[in-house]
Amino acid sequence: MDNVNLIDTFANFKENKDIDRATMMGVLEEVFRGMFEKQFGTSDNFDFIINIDKGDFEIWRNREVVPNGEVEDPNMEVEINEVHKIDKDYEVGEEFADEVKLEDFGRRSILSLRQNLSSKILQLERENTYHKYKEKIGDIITGEVYQVWKKEMLILDDEENEMILQRSEQIPSDFFRKGDTLRAVVENVEMKNNTPLIILSRTSSTFLERLFELEVPEIYDGLITIKKIVRVAGERAKVAVESYDERIDPVGACVGMKGARIHGIVRELRNENIDVINYSENTKLFIQRALSPAKVSKVNIIEDEGRVEVFLDPDEVSKAIGKGGLNIKLAGKLVGYEIDVFRNIDEGEIEEDVDIMEFSDEIDEWVLEVIKKIGCDTAKSVLKISREELINRTDLEEETVDRVLDVLKSEFEENK
Repeated sequence: MDNVNLIDTFANFKENKDIDRATMMGVLEEVFRGMFEKQFGTSDNFDFIINIDKGDFEIWRNREVVPNGEVEDPNMEVEINEVHKIDKDYEVGEEFADEVKLEDFGRRSILSLRQNLSSKILQLERENTYHKYKEKIGDIITGEVYQVWKKEMLILDDEENEMILQRSEQIPSDFFRKGDTLRAVVENVEMKNNTPLIILSRTSSTFLERLFELEVPEIYDGLITIKKIVRVAGERAKVAVESYDERIDPVGACVGMKGARIHGIVRELRNENIDVINYSENTKLFIQRALSPAKVSKVNIIEDEGRVEVFLDPDEVSKAIGKGGLNIKLAGKLVGYEIDVFRNIDEGEIEEDVDIMEFSDEIDEWVLEVIKKIGCDTAKSVLKISREELINRTDLEEETVDRVLDVLKSEFEENK
C-alpha cells in the first residue's frame, strides 16, 4: 500500500462528507502514531508532513547521533557511521532525521493501518452526521423512500444518510413507495450503538408550523406569529396566529387569496382540515374562536377546576362537538381548558324536559357521561339526534344506543 492509496481514501471521504482539512490531517496522523507506538513504544520522535492537495505525505523519524556500538534504543538513537553514509557533516550528540517508508513495516502492519484508518473515517462520518442533524431538529427535510416496512420506512437524504419515519409518525392516509420523495420534520437524533439514529415525523405540530413558514412569508419574516398549534394528524388542526402589524390580517394572510396558501399545506397533510384562528389575550373571546365553526352564546370560566362551560343554540352544538368529538377536543387543548358544552334552552322547554343524569337508575352512568360529552345534557336533546348520528358521535355500541333511546322515549310516552 502506498501513500496515494491512503490519501485517496481521505480525499474521497472529504469530498462526500465535507470534512475540514485540519480534521483530515489530524485523523491521518493519529492513525500513524498509533501504529508507531505499537511498533516502537512511542511516536514522540516522529514528524508527519501531509499535503492533502498534492495527495502525498512524508514521515520523518528524529534520532540522536551516538558513537558506534553505543545504540541502546534503535528507535531513538543511531550510530555515527550510519549517519555519515548519508551526510558526513553530522557529529555525535546532534539530532538526525531520516524518512520512514511504509513498505518497510510489512504487509500486515500496512493492512492494519488501513483498517484503522477506515474505522476512524467511519466514526468521523457518523459523528459528523449526528451533529449535522442534531442542529436540524425541528427543520423540514426532503428525502427519498429507500425501503418500506410494516412499522417504519427508511429514508435517504441527498448524501445517502439514513433516516427513519416510523408508522406512528406518518399521517394515517400516507402511502409511499420505494423511490417516492417526501417531506418531514426532524423529530429527534440520538446515537445508538455508535450509529446516528435520525427520527422523522409528519404528525408533529412542528411539521405543520414549518409548512406555514414555507407558505406564508409574513410568518417567516416574523410579522405574524404562530402562538400555538394542536392537531390530530390527517383529521383536523387548529392554529392560533397573531399579527404585530395592525395592517395585516393574520388569518387572511395564512389562508391566502382564495385559499391558495393553505391549500398547499392541506394537500401535503392529506386533506387535513385546518382552522386558522385569530389569537386573543381575552380568554373568553379566544375560547369562542377556538370552537369555530360553532357560534357560542355564552362562556363561563371555572378557573379553579380548569374547565369552562359554553352555551350554544341547539343547532350549533353538533358543530362545536365535531365529528367524534374532535373539534371540542382540539379546542380544549388550544385554550388549555376542559370544555363542557350546554344547549341554550327556553324556560318552557326546561319544564317539560328531563336532565339526562336522572336516568342513572336505568342507564349506566358512564354511558350518560359519554352522551353529555357530545353536548346532550337533557333527554330531548338526545332524542333530537338520529340514531345513526348518535352512534357515530358517541362511538357507543348499537345495542347501547337503542337501549338509551327506548328509555328516553318511554319517559315522555308515560307522561302523555
